[in-house]
Amino acid sequence: MGNIQLGLDTFGDVTHGQHGVPLPYSQVIRNVVAEGVLADEVGVDALTLGEHHRDDFAVSTPETVLAAIAAKSSRIILSSGVTVLSSDDPVRVFQRFATLDALSEGRAEIIMGRGSFTESFPLFGHRLEDYQLLFEEKLNLFSEILKEGPVTWSGSHRASLENQEIYPKSHSGAIRTWVGVGGSPESVVRAAHYGFPLMLAIIGGASERFAPYVDLYHRALEQAGHSRQPVGVHSPGHIAATDEEAIEQMWPAYQAMFGRIGRERGWAPMTKESYLNEVHHGALYVGSVETVATKIAKTLTALGVQRFDFKYSTGPLSHEVLMNSIELYGTQVIPMVKDILSRQKVAVGA
Repeated sequence: MGNIQLGLDTFGDVTHGQHGVPLPYSQVIRNVVAEGVLADEVGVDALTLGEHHRDDFAVSTPETVLAAIAAKSSRIILSSGVTVLSSDDPVRVFQRFATLDALSEGRAEIIMGRGSFTESFPLFGHRLEDYQLLFEEKLNLFSEILKEGPVTWSGSHRASLENQEIYPKSHSGAIRTWVGVGGSPESVVRAAHYGFPLMLAIIGGASERFAPYVDLYHRALEQAGHSRQPVGVHSPGHIAATDEEAIEQMWPAYQAMFGRIGRERGWAPMTKESYLNEVHHGALYVGSVETVATKIAKTLTALGVQRFDFKYSTGPLSHEVLMNSIELYGTQVIPMVKDILSRQKVAVGA
């Protein structure tokens, strides 16, 4: 499986204070910085911040928050997840992340995607009917910009570029860029076409059902003539001292967040039964250190992937609870996952 990276992920969910009142966005953002600094201190490999433009998430410009974390950290990879490329300008995306790469001395990373929410389209003057075309065109342009040489490009949704240099150049000379995918075969093949690493967002159902997507990706990479690239998984969860404590802590926050999203999208009401089904059989990594570590190791092994990003924030779940979960993840879950994988490797070799 090669080197495994174990990261954390948040959207800057608007958390509640001790009296159950939502914290101001400014405080949530400062708390995310503190969470990122702690993640660096306890040995987490990567921190991923998602871009959103709605009132339940505080992070709209991940790279700005990541820059603040860069100034207070030394080793952790600093990534977006996702940057909504469809409603942004590829030139500006590169410039912002090249700046982050400079500030972090080469630790910047980008996970691009179309986004699972659509608020950014009207906000930035784009038509939803152009959802697919916008992403395809801008991904094509961004793949050229990432080469860090003169860019010549033309399309229908942005001014053409003719032998244009883009500044600043990155510190590292190449910013690692993934494509985030929610489960569309077409999206998997598109990522492989450009030779980008693949990040699978698995937020429901058993992770094993995504094995065909991993296989499709590697076959498409080979057919496109690209070298083998890493695959990662993003899934939500929560860690506490015991399984029962973690399950009960997360449930009200999970119900509030997914209940709201479900109402917006016409889903069936969120029930505790469905929540527990995801915990025990699906994509929620909720429980004690041992429970969560065992489940992560099982997913890494079953899918043969090289990265796991654990979304540690869930709606109003408090900053203090999140900090405890981060500390457990870094100091206990990560070493345990690596130990499980190491023992599996020895057993296979024997």
